[in-house]
Amino acid sequence: MGLFDVTLFFVVAGSNLQWVATAAAAGPSSIVIWIIGCAAMFVPLSIVVVFLSSHYPDEGGMYVWAKRAFGPFAGFFTGWTYWTSNLPYFPSLLYFAAGNVLFVTGGKSALEGSAPFFIAVAVGGLALATVLNVLGLGVGKWLNNVGAAGRWFSTLALIVVGCIVVWRFGSATHVTAVTIRPGTHLKDVIFWSVIAFAWTGPEAISFMAGEIKNPRRNVPFGLLFAAPCIAVIYILGTVAVMGVVPSANVDASSGVMQAIGAASARLGWALLTPVAAVMVFISCMGSCGAWLGAVARIPFVAGIDRYLPPIFGRMHPRWGSPVAAIVTQAAVATVFIFLGQAGSSVAGAYQTLVNSTVLITMLPFMVLFASAMKLDAQPATSDPIRIPGGAITVRVAAAVGLLTTIAAAVLAMFPEDNEPNKPLFVIRVIAMTAVLVGAGVLVYRSGRRRAGAAPGLT
Repeated sequence: MGLFDVTLFFVVAGSNLQWVATAAAAGPSSIVIWIIGCAAMFVPLSIVVVFLSSHYPDEGGMYVWAKRAFGPFAGFFTGWTYWTSNLPYFPSLLYFAAGNVLFVTGGKSALEGSAPFFIAVAVGGLALATVLNVLGLGVGKWLNNVGAAGRWFSTLALIVVGCIVVWRFGSATHVTAVTIRPGTHLKDVIFWSVIAFAWTGPEAISFMAGEIKNPRRNVPFGLLFAAPCIAVIYILGTVAVMGVVPSANVDASSGVMQAIGAASARLGWALLTPVAAVMVFISCMGSCGAWLGAVARIPFVAGIDRYLPPIFGRMHPRWGSPVAAIVTQAAVATVFIFLGQAGSSVAGAYQTLVNSTVLITMLPFMVLFASAMKLDAQPATSDPIRIPGGAITVRVAAAVGLLTTIAAAVLAMFPEDNEPNKPLFVIRVIAMTAVLVGAGVLVYRSGRRRAGAAPGLT
């Protein structure tokens, strides 16, 4: 992967149009929260990732850094929770893709609330991304690149039609000094956890350091080039959706196409709606492929350290991909598609998967930021990139990031006001997290026992 591939990977892995829809549904205050989230998560995370990947560029990223800082179990816990956090994420991402692809026919249909349709699209999309990643990065990276192109087309279409509609007809969402101020109600602060999660992504490339040309140069420069693109997608995309559709009426699972469809209808550009729907679907598939390939390298590293069965440490002799890891995470993600849907509506299943993803994802980030605090005092193992401000900058960034992740994890356990069965929602979110963490502990103890070491958590 060269600089161009790395930059596009950051754009695809670091942004997602589903969070644009979620932010627009939250109202004008989401613009301020986007900026706060960038300062509280994206900037600290970028500083920490550039620092650690420059000092310790070994393939394995967060897993290697946590192990170096706190020992084998911390490394395994970080890698395991980061890997498993993507298992509910893939279904939520593909549910979003399914909700938007309905607009290919020009508008929503009777399939809008059809669980079988959403399940079929999610399983089919996951299968396609799995096959392409199994064939290796040489093939899989094209899904990432096409996904980035689809995201840019969708975002530009959204921004252009949004600006035209606002200019000709006025904004559908009333923006005042009151509405743009972030609220403190429960539903408002719950939304903050989603924004914190949306700003993650810079860490993903570290798991693929061994497959990047000159990673010490291309990782920081790729992130530098991608950051403005991600900000444009999130902030201007959110403004455009609210300009076309009143924020109170925005559907969090299909708000982007809802806005493009409404704008196209008012402007008489009927062809734009199905084309944009296809592009949104492709962009989601690009994100799915990017994350599926990146996190598959985690069990590959863990397999080498003999925590998982040896097959997880084997690369395919022809395609150079960790086939067992890719296929396993696709299979488990498929199970989560059905678990998230069980006993719930499509909307309820989507929200459960989103909150479960946020909660599980925050766990490894806590260890990541703590690792940066400890490792910043250790001598570099190679010629590193110099961070302006040195150790103080790294420590401040890590402290801010740690506080953000803790707050986001707590808020992710709260259901929204419109959730009909709040206790069941909380139980599902916590249960998914507990099952995945508990399974990790069992795998770690089993791996140490096979290696002849004491089975404790050390």
